[in-house]
Amino acid sequence: MNKVFKGCITALVTPFTLDGVVDVPALQKLVDFQIENKIDGLVPCGSTGEAVTLSEDEYRLVIKTVVSEARGRVPVTAGAGSNDTKKAIRFSQIASECGVDGLLHVTPYYNKPMPSGLLAHFKAIAGSVDLPIILYNVPGRTGSNMSAGTTLRLAKEIPQIVGIKEASGNILQMMEIIHGAPEGFILLSGDDALALPVIAVGGMGVISVVSNEIPLQMSQLVHGALEGKFEKARALHYEWLDLMDVNFIETNPVPVKTVLALMGRMSLVARLPLVEMEEANLKKLQVIVQRHELV
Repeated sequence: MNKVFKGCITALVTPFTLDGVVDVPALQKLVDFQIENKIDGLVPCGSTGEAVTLSEDEYRLVIKTVVSEARGRVPVTAGAGSNDTKKAIRFSQIASECGVDGLLHVTPYYNKPMPSGLLAHFKAIAGSVDLPIILYNVPGRTGSNMSAGTTLRLAKEIPQIVGIKEASGNILQMMEIIHGAPEGFILLSGDDALALPVIAVGGMGVISVVSNEIPLQMSQLVHGALEGKFEKARALHYEWLDLMDVNFIETNPVPVKTVLALMGRMSLVARLPLVEMEEANLKKLQVIVQRHELV
């Protein structure tokens, strides 16, 4: 099951038209662009995909579109997380009906459950669908960090949990997870700029934002590192580090959508409360985009 999650996996943006509806043709073209450029998997409807602003019908549409366009060429792992366990189960079931290969589940935000609550939450989800689950720890968005001990407890007590997207930025915590993980459980970097060091200590790849823009280059970086070709991977890391960083100069996915709009791949539309970039930050982004000749 964990082959679904190895390598360079793109956390897809959700394109919208100028009228604010899901832009299905742009999404289809983005999926093809990713696969043609050697990406290992796709994650629609995560935080990069603005899942929290999608209706149930829109969620289904995005998942169905990505699965259909992927045509089995790469695995599709649907973001289905919520701080409401019933909603997380419902979206997991919808994704399962659409034919995804796995689920990505963020730790519940705002209500911030204790470890026993996390265990109950993920057990309920696992009992509702027959799909592998990858956890998502992102304290910057959830307001709480899931410790290495809690992650390992979940991995050992819930067999469907096969990995974690770790975006805590804490390499020590990641090493504790990798070192203590049961056989087959994998860790993926949740930060582009940490993909190389995370793989160096035993991680198996990244769920990437920047690969929306540069799928081939990010795939080459990740696979270089996984194959032990660290000189090559390090060169790519530093070549593209400024682009990785500028994608988070403002709240994700506004910068990445801005780059994709500059590249002509979609309209620059994000849903409120997200708005277009501030002028000073936009200028910084444009300089880097032009430096790399992406437009």
